[in-house]
Amino acid sequence: MQTRSEQTRRRLILAGAEMFDRHGYANATIGQIAGAAGMTKGALYFHFASKDGLADAVQQRGRELLGDFVQRQWEQGAAPVQAVIDLTHWLAAKLRSDPLMRAGFRISKECTGRKPPVVGFHQVWITEVLRLLGQARAAGELREHTAQDGPETLLFATVCGIEVLAGTPLPSAELSYRIGALWEPLLSVLVPPHDLGRYRTHPPKAPAAAAGSAVEPVGSQVA
Repeated sequence: MQTRSEQTRRRLILAGAEMFDRHGYANATIGQIAGAAGMTKGALYFHFASKDGLADAVQQRGRELLGDFVQRQWEQGAAPVQAVIDLTHWLAAKLRSDPLMRAGFRISKECTGRKPPVVGFHQVWITEVLRLLGQARAAGELREHTAQDGPETLLFATVCGIEVLAGTPLPSAELSYRIGALWEPLLSVLVPPHDLGRYRTHPPKAPAAAAGSAVEPVGSQVA
């Protein structure tokens, strides 16, 4: 059970995310954030020393949500490539429904170069995708390429574009379809031809194990 202090901190993080998402990092004020949380500035400063500290907490919370999703994929026995596919669908849906996730990306872009750096959600996202691909490669589930980083770079660019795609007025069903459609050509360069049928490109309807070797939990090292 969360303590009252933890609940207050979560309220402030959510309020900060909503204001950063709505106004941007530079324009969101401590007063706006405290007001959105139904608190005083003093209460906010009790939990966060500065707006920078709150921005870091917003991005850290997004990182935790990402880690939780990957952990569930591992517990369900998902193969690394399937986990990456499902991760892209998860992110697109989260960017539509969760201001915390949108704020994480916006802060990351608007605060590039700030010292000390914020968590940097773009980098967290890409690092996790590349970690899963590393697991897939170690398990022999990826195609062999002369330019080994080519498919990963293509996927890197595609993943970054999901944020833009999620920000368009496409209906949610069409957004999901578009993300799945992206995976048709991506899979053809990532995995051997005989394995194409092992992977589902549409979002999962219910938790289920996927084919292939299971993903390792966040923090695991690829041998």
